[in-house]
Parts: sequence; structure tokens; C-alpha cells
Amino acid sequence: MLRTRVITALLLLALLLPILYFNYYPAFAVVSTLFFGAAIWESARIFGASAKAALAWGLAALILFGAVLYAGSGPNIRLLFTLCVAIWCFRFVPSLAFGLPALPSLGNRLIAATYAIAIFGCFLAIVVLFHHSPMYLLSVLVIVWAADIGAYFSGKAFGRHKLAPSISPGKSWEGAVGGWILVLLMAVGFSFTPALADTFPMRLLATWGWAGLLAAMTVLVAASVAGDLFESMLKRRAGIKDSSNLLPGHGGVLDRVDALIPVLPLAALLSFWF
Repeated sequence: MLRTRVITALLLLALLLPILYFNYYPAFAVVSTLFFGAAIWESARIFGASAKAALAWGLAALILFGAVLYAGSGPNIRLLFTLCVAIWCFRFVPSLAFGLPALPSLGNRLIAATYAIAIFGCFLAIVVLFHHSPMYLLSVLVIVWAADIGAYFSGKAFGRHKLAPSISPGKSWEGAVGGWILVLLMAVGFSFTPALADTFPMRLLATWGWAGLLAAMTVLVAASVAGDLFESMLKRRAGIKDSSNLLPGHGGVLDRVDALIPVLPLAALLSFWF
């Protein structure tokens, strides 16, 4: 398993790092479109669609996303990101406490459509942040990665109080706090590195000061935890461990971007303010 995970990770890095380093948008757009189509295919399967229906949704999403990127995001991009934030605040986060509708129901179809909108907003935010600069995009992604890494190690060392035992028994409050602390330490480290001045945390700091940076990092870390827990809840309801096997050793695309789905639209929305 470890060997498979490493090989898959190396292949992904070999694909993505040159695109990011050379800031080559056409290749980035193609990769983003393919991953979006895969994410919608996985989502449809998790929500109970048949194999043929899920494939049809994935192909339709791939075509739609490619068309959107070709045409340009348009003036309503902020409205979309605002909608995504509202979806998480008023629909998905409350579901963590109150649960999900049964699979064969109208409520399930509605939440499936809503989740597809959230995934769309996430991938479109990836493109928007890339247009700012690849470094800027990476500076947002590293917030989620640091929160995940910090949560893993602090949860292993200090985890005593379960965060959501019925959804993800391995997660603890101590782990979540550890991830938050690592993100804050990372942001402080950014402030001492002049080369990172044009990154998301430093633009936040320059515009809103330390209090604003602290508040924004706290909300983003909480959002990443919510995204992770929500996908875990979807998989638990569907009775599956991974969203798919597209990424051997890592599960599926959704397993890798679940925490990003609520974070990236919010980060992109905040970026319009500075």
C-alpha cells in the first residue's frame, strides 16, 4: 500500500509541478477539467446514481467545465463563490449535526445537486487562484495541507476527545487544534520571508493585520475540517471507504480535495477584497 501511494504521488507531482513552475495555463486548464469530471463522477456514485448515470454526469460535467473555462468566468464569479460559502454555512455544516436524507429520496437528489455546485465552485476557484499566480494558489492549498498534517500528528500524540465519533472516529478536537496551531505558525513563518509577500496569507496580513489574519486562518481551518467530515459522512452513508480507486493508494479525487471544496471558494472570495 505504501509503495502504491508513493508511486501515485510521484506521478501526480511529475504531472503538476512542471505546469505550476512554468505557469502554463492551457495544460492546467486541461488537468483541472479532467479532475473536475472525475470528481462529479465520484460524487454521483456516492449519491446512489447507477454506473451509467454517474458516467454520464461525469462526462457532462467535463464538457461543461471545459466550456466555462473556454468562455471565461464572467462577471458573476463572485456570486458563485458567495453561493458556495452560503451552501456550506446553511446546508452542509448543519448536516454534520442533523444527518443526511435517505439515499432514495428527493432530499438526496437535492443535496447531490447542491454538492455538485460546491465542487464546481471549488474547481473554478482553483483556476481563479492560479490566474493570480501558481504560488498564490499553492499558498492557499498549503493551509489545508498544514491543517491536515498538524491534525494527524497532534491527534496521534494528544487525541482524547472525539470530534465527530459517528462520522469519523479517528478525528479528535486535539487534532483539529493542532492543525490550527500549525497553520498559524506557518503564517507567521511566511511573514518573515520576503519572497512570499505575494501569497494569500501575506495579502491578508497586509490588508487586515494580524487580527484579520488570525480570524481568516481560523475560519479556513474550520472549513477544511467541515469539508473532510462531510465527505466522510457521505461515504459512511453509502457504505464505501473511498470515493473511487482512480488514484491507487489514495482513493479517489474527492478523497484528495474534500477539505478544499469549502476552502477554495472562500479564499477566492476573500482575494477579491485585497
